[in-house]
Amino acid sequence: MIAVDTNILVYAHRTDSPFHERARLTLESLAMGARAWAIPWPCAHEFFAVVTHPRIYKTPTPSNTAFAQLRALQTVANLVFISEADDYLQQLEPLALAAKARGGAIHDARIAAICLSHGVVELWSADRDFSRFPALAVRNPLIT
Repeated sequence: MIAVDTNILVYAHRTDSPFHERARLTLESLAMGARAWAIPWPCAHEFFAVVTHPRIYKTPTPSNTAFAQLRALQTVANLVFISEADDYLQQLEPLALAAKARGGAIHDARIAAICLSHGVVELWSADRDFSRFPALAVRNPLIT
């Protein structure tokens, strides 16, 4: 299963992003495919926080529009939203310790642990910070 990180969701949503079209097509190809794919819930939360933030965007996405986007994603038949599983702490601790994750870096460790708990084989992200977690394969689908 492939999981999608926050930045891909943001770029696909925000038409003012220079990566908008590529990210939109990336999500479209996943949604039209036969394989299951996932969005970790922390990425959905972060998507909402980023697109609605007035310090990030001169014209932020209205909250109701951001929620509508998340509801639309929930209707995609082959998409699952994933969260902490029973083995979450057993996944998180070694990832965080090996990466020396502190402060805000625990957020990326959390996403990696959730993905590994659910059998995600590859996280699609434009964020190079995930390279600190070699147990999870990461690929930037926006680079050709």
